[in-house]
Amino acid sequence: MASIDEALAVIKRGVDELIPEDELVEKLKQGRPLRIKAGFDPTAPDLHLGHTVLINKLRQFQDLGHEVIFLIGDFTGMIGDPTGKSATRPPLTEEQVKQNAITYQEQVFKILDPAKTRVVFNSEWMGKMSAADMIRLAGQYTVARMLERDDFTKRYRAEQSIAIHEFLYPLVQGYDSVALEADVELGGTDQKFNLLMGRILQKHYGQEPQAILTMPILEGLDGVQKMSKSLGNYIGVNDAPGEMYTKLLSMPDELLWRYFELLSFRPLAEVEEFRAAVSAGANPQDYKKLLAEEIITRFHNEEAAKTAHKSAGNRVGLGEIPENVPEVNVSLDGQDGLPMAAVLRLAGLVKNGAAARDVLGRGAVFVDGDKFEGDRQFVKGDDCVIQAGKKKIARVLITE
Repeated sequence: MASIDEALAVIKRGVDELIPEDELVEKLKQGRPLRIKAGFDPTAPDLHLGHTVLINKLRQFQDLGHEVIFLIGDFTGMIGDPTGKSATRPPLTEEQVKQNAITYQEQVFKILDPAKTRVVFNSEWMGKMSAADMIRLAGQYTVARMLERDDFTKRYRAEQSIAIHEFLYPLVQGYDSVALEADVELGGTDQKFNLLMGRILQKHYGQEPQAILTMPILEGLDGVQKMSKSLGNYIGVNDAPGEMYTKLLSMPDELLWRYFELLSFRPLAEVEEFRAAVSAGANPQDYKKLLAEEIITRFHNEEAAKTAHKSAGNRVGLGEIPENVPEVNVSLDGQDGLPMAAVLRLAGLVKNGAAARDVLGRGAVFVDGDKFEGDRQFVKGDDCVIQAGKKKIARVLITE
């Protein structure tokens, strides 16, 4: 077991807020596995790396010996979380929630240890509540306090509608902590209001209030807006290895260390060594490759990580043959043979003869993975993979 200080260092990595730290320390001193809760509304079937910031932290708690409660909000999903919304979110059908919940579990167990994870659905207790029970729950908070929430305040001032059932969302999320007797709850920074509600309701029901960890919202590949499928700046958990590799290597250099902190399981001391090396002149692309390999291994396997660059389209290295190489036919057009410069031009691997001479002069032409040298003439029936620089590659068949 890690010491309290060692455990806190792991727990606090990448965390935005820990509320309150002294209470968490007291819980850790009890020496028992803590119940670590995180809720996910299955509003869409696929997860991206932004979602895994929270799941990674859950895995770290598991590695410290604690019990993770992965709460699927099938009940709250039918309400619709108002967080960050400027209008009432349309509720999901029960069938949509169930289907999305299945794919969530498939994806999260690529990170979480199933043996240390308890999967629960909040319909287990919320579905049994009577109307009277719900009224009593609603009586634990005032409309005035609800309107202090930033999302509601903005909509109220803008004279946009707020449905009554939206006020129930934070109350239900808070009551989940009561039902599960959570010791710690995790959520994004945008969930702070809902997380604090859990502490309020636990106190009301005579329980020791949970500690709260808020995790940052991960920026997308543009380095500006949060990662989102709708913005197209995301890396999906189910993306193919080559696609993951291509996307991670395309990120802005300044985003690399943020991703290492929130997505990597490497020790921070090692990450700082990487950062110092880049400051001293090392190529940041080398460290993007290390991060890509780690993430691809996590969601696919080690072999996929080693070969991902070969299926990464125009990011393949010189002399490396990717999968699914496009095929091109080049006609001799009555000639006995064609020199390499002509083949490159006719296959569309260079724009013109000058570009062909340039790439040949730089030694950046490869045939079937071997550097091209000499003055070969290509004849009818020749079939080979030709690469011109890092971006252009094709399987070329010479025809009449």
